[in-house]
Amino acid sequence: MRVISHSQPQHQLHHSPPLRDRKGRADPPRTRSPRDSDLPENLRLAARRIHPSRHLSPTRNLLALGETTLINMGIYLSTPKTDKFSEDGENDKLKLGLSSMQGWRANMEDAHSALLNLDNETSFFGVFDGHGGRVVAKFCAKYLHSQVLRSEAYSAGDLGTAVHRAFFRMDEMMRGQRGWRELSALGDKINKIGGMIEGLIWSPRGSDSNNGQDDWSFEEGPHSDFAGPTCGCTACVALIRNNQLVVANAGDSRCVISRAGQAYNLSRDHKPELEAERDRIVKAGGFIHMGRINGSLNLTRAIGDMEFKQNKFLPPEKQIVTANPDINVVELCDDDDFLVLACDGIWDCMSSQQLVDFIHEHIQKESSLSAVCERVLDRCLAPSTIGGEGCDNMTMVLVQFKKPITQNKKADVGEQSVKGVEEAEIK
Repeated sequence: MRVISHSQPQHQLHHSPPLRDRKGRADPPRTRSPRDSDLPENLRLAARRIHPSRHLSPTRNLLALGETTLINMGIYLSTPKTDKFSEDGENDKLKLGLSSMQGWRANMEDAHSALLNLDNETSFFGVFDGHGGRVVAKFCAKYLHSQVLRSEAYSAGDLGTAVHRAFFRMDEMMRGQRGWRELSALGDKINKIGGMIEGLIWSPRGSDSNNGQDDWSFEEGPHSDFAGPTCGCTACVALIRNNQLVVANAGDSRCVISRAGQAYNLSRDHKPELEAERDRIVKAGGFIHMGRINGSLNLTRAIGDMEFKQNKFLPPEKQIVTANPDINVVELCDDDDFLVLACDGIWDCMSSQQLVDFIHEHIQKESSLSAVCERVLDRCLAPSTIGGEGCDNMTMVLVQFKKPITQNKKADVGEQSVKGVEEAEIK
């Protein structure tokens, strides 16, 4: 088994208890959240220039790390960092190529996982786009596939239920003292005085104690001093077993399949303008201001972001922001060319069909699939930071199907979905 991780269509499938503050203290003063208009003009402009995560408002950009300095915020570089982490691999059914690039961002907050052989008959691929810090994305790249593998549903052959549960399991594991230690180890910067480590809630009393236990279940729960990370990440995951493809998505990273040259979205971007997302946010006590949740986050589903998941009277899937993934189950056929998973740094610059066409144009010319991914990243990279698009971190995983996949010549994309999980639409 080999794990690759890095810290790093045109058809559309289509009363709350007291919160913990950023230092983990209960019962903070009941004051409204700061708005962009509360900032002096010079700070608003600075926040937009800094703009460490396009998912966060200028105000949250300045406040995301609490009392840490703006040096840690992730300003744009004067020149883009175009070094790439690339990898290739294959087994008897699939060929894999991937590449990631930091680009104009001062920090790399994307992460990914690729296991051609999760077990003897299953492959696992995932992209994780961090915001407010990189540690949650790195945590998911390290642990999400192992939680899928350990699931009873996985052992029973139910891949959809297994990956669905694993998304929620990430939030559970990041609470508690072991979660704090793991996230701290994955982070690069720590400021104990300010109480933050790249978007983590600092718990001085809890972090100084060590009872010798190292079991996730023992250390999580209502008595934990660590409420979880304030940063978060999107997650888009694909599992392939025989001729079955299962896609799980929370956030605005995307999975696209090329079928006979036509692009089909196998995931849906979770944005505040979607009616179902908006209804859940409002019912959970949140609001949408200028297209952002509570004026801050511009996506509605993510792993982490615990400040939006503090309503103890609601289950995880009904919180303001939820890790609840859409699950799409697809029967593969011989018309399927390849699968793409990529963060929004790619999709901001190319539509699903444009990317599929670009890959078809270059896949025979390049010596490897990772080289094709590198060409996509170079194509999307902006010449400057003026426009915003093409300035984000970029990660792309390309999986090519070896022929034949199955004896069935035709199959419907999005044939079924996991019970109880909303199915992506095909338009």
